[in-house]
Amino acid sequence: MPSSVRYLFIVTVSTVLVFIVFYISNFGSDQSHQRLNSSDALLLTQVCAPFARDGKSPSLWRSRLVIPENHNCEQYLGQGHYITAPLSQAEAEFPLAYIMVIHHHFDTFARLFRAIFMPQNIYCVHVDEKATAEFKDAVEQLLSCFPNAFLASRMEPVVYGGISRLQADLHCLRDLVASKVPWKYVLNTCGQDFPLKTNKEIVQYLKGFKGKNITPGVLPPAHAVGRTKFVHREHLGQEHSYVIRTSALKPPPPHNLTIYFGSAYVALSKEFASFVLRDPKAVSLLQWSKDTFSPDEHFWVTLNRIPGVPGSMPNASWTGNLRAVKWIDMEDKHGGCHGHYVHGICIYGNGDLKWLMDSPCLFANKFELNTYPLTIECLELRLRERTLNQSETAIQPSWYF
Repeated sequence: MPSSVRYLFIVTVSTVLVFIVFYISNFGSDQSHQRLNSSDALLLTQVCAPFARDGKSPSLWRSRLVIPENHNCEQYLGQGHYITAPLSQAEAEFPLAYIMVIHHHFDTFARLFRAIFMPQNIYCVHVDEKATAEFKDAVEQLLSCFPNAFLASRMEPVVYGGISRLQADLHCLRDLVASKVPWKYVLNTCGQDFPLKTNKEIVQYLKGFKGKNITPGVLPPAHAVGRTKFVHREHLGQEHSYVIRTSALKPPPPHNLTIYFGSAYVALSKEFASFVLRDPKAVSLLQWSKDTFSPDEHFWVTLNRIPGVPGSMPNASWTGNLRAVKWIDMEDKHGGCHGHYVHGICIYGNGDLKWLMDSPCLFANKFELNTYPLTIECLELRLRERTLNQSETAIQPSWYF
C-alpha cells in the first residue's frame, strides 16, 4: 500500500474512531448527562475538525439534535433540551429581548430559537404574512410552550429591500417595549442567523457598551446614495415581490438629518427603543423612509448618530461585532464561501466552520439546515458545551444533547 494511501486510511479510521467514542460517551449511553469536561471538548473538536478542514464528515454521523414533534409542552421542553433556568446571576439580572423576523425553513428557525433561548429573556417572532399556513402553524405551536415568547401583534407581507422589512422589526419592537420584562438590550435576527457566542458572552459584550446602542455604519458610499436619493416602490406579487426604483427624486430628509448607511442588524437599549417609537424626529424619518430602498440599513444608524439621543454614538463608524457575513465581493478578506452564495451572501457550508468559530461576532448569517445540516449541528454542539461549562448554577440532565 503506497504511503500516501496508508496515511489517508489511518486518518480516516482515526476520525471515525474518535467520532464513535464521542458518540457513545455523549449520546449513546446513560453517561450522556455528565458534565462535559476538557477531554470531551477535545473529542468534539476532533469530530468537527474534518468539517472545518475539507467539508467532509465521518460517514457514521447521526444527528442527535432533532426537534421533537410533541404537543405536550413539558415533554417538548425536556426532549428538546431547552435550558429552563438562568445559568448565572449576571444573566438573570441582564435579560435580553430578541426580534426574530422569519418566513420559511422552520427547522432552521427552530435551531436558532433553541440556541438563543433563555427563560429570563423575551422573544418576539414576526412571521411574514405571505408564509404558508403550515409554517405559521408550526411556529405558533412551538411558541405556545414558552411564556416569554410570542408572535408579533401585527404581521407584514415582507418585501426584500422594502419598508415592510423595517416595519416588521418595529412591530416587534413596539410589543417588546410594552412588555413587563425589564430587558436591557434588544437584538434583531432573521431565521437564517445562528449565534456564535453563548448568552453569557453576549451579555458580557453588551455590558461593555454601558447603554450605548450598537448600529454599525458610516456615511453612504457611492453605491448606496441612490437608495435614498430616488423614490422606490414595493411590488407585492403572488409569486414574486420586489422593490422598483423610479426616476423621481426624493425631498431632503426631515429635521435636516444626515443620512447614514450601515447594518440592518443592531443592538438597542430599551430607552433608545422608546425614542424610536415616539420621538417626532424618529417618526418623521420613518415616514420619509417608506419609499427608499432597504430603509433598515439607514434608519437605525441615522437615529443613533443624533447627539443627545439615549445611548447615541455620533462617531461610532462600524463599531460592534454583531454579524459575521461572507460577502461575495470580499473573498480576498474571508477566503471564499464553502457553501454557496444567495444575493451575494454566503450560505455557510462545512468548510466555513473554522472561520465561524474564530469569528469575534455574536451571530453569523446565513445558514440552511436542510442544505448543510452539519454546519449548524457542529456549531450547536459546540455552543451548548460552552454554555453549560460556563454555568454557575446546577445543571439539569435534560439540558445536555
